[in-house]
Amino acid sequence: MTDDPDPADVAAELLASISVLVRRVRQVPAEGGLTMPERTALSLLGGSGPTTSSALAREAQITAQAMGATLSGLRDRGLVERRPDPHDGRRGVLMLTQAGARALKDKRNARVELITGALTGGSFTSRELKQLAAAAPLLERLARIV
Repeated sequence: MTDDPDPADVAAELLASISVLVRRVRQVPAEGGLTMPERTALSLLGGSGPTTSSALAREAQITAQAMGATLSGLRDRGLVERRPDPHDGRRGVLMLTQAGARALKDKRNARVELITGALTGGSFTSRELKQLAAAAPLLERLARIV
């Protein structure tokens, strides 16, 4: 008999615990009243750099029309701008403005502060913090593989 964990059990436990963490972190109030679709669009733009609305829609797994409406609101608020595509002048690419990058950073900082507070509140030992730190790159690798 082996002491190796059952991958299906590990997957179920990870999915359940990460889902709870993500739901709780998403409850952090958004500065500037960003909706979840707006935060998603900003985050995708922040990660991918300049791209098209249709590419963002595909990545977010929503319709092009829904992404277009979201981006329109973000452009109206000065968080996203549209520029001519340097490779194809017939289409435009979208990019974060400085205000959009700041709004995204502020949201991330609020989330980091929330988790930092939980980690420093005495609920975790030094050993557990080291385990969480060691798990972070593994979780990122898992996310890339999925």
